[in-house]
Amino acid sequence: MPAQIRVERVHGETYQVVVIEDGARSTHTVEVDPAYYRQLTDGVVPAAELIRRSFEFLLEREPVSAILSSFTLSVIRRYFPEYENEIAKRVRAGT
Repeated sequence: MPAQIRVERVHGETYQVVVIEDGARSTHTVEVDPAYYRQLTDGVVPAAELIRRSFEFLLEREPVSAILSSFTLSVIRRYFPEYENEIAKRVRAGT
């Protein structure tokens, strides 16, 4: 069963992400710089959707326990150089 990913805006550009996978729950705080959001999405999806898709991307590559508890979305590219190209493709494709 795929992980459940819930994203809620806390305030401003800060979001809380709850991931439930195999009965375990983890909570993450993610900040999204508006310029970075526009760069990745051209505004075609809400920031919360970008974050949800980014967590799907991460979960394909590592266990939820390896995901930082608090981070800025752009940090993903440091660990996964393919992130920006892949997430932009997913946003354009609607997947």
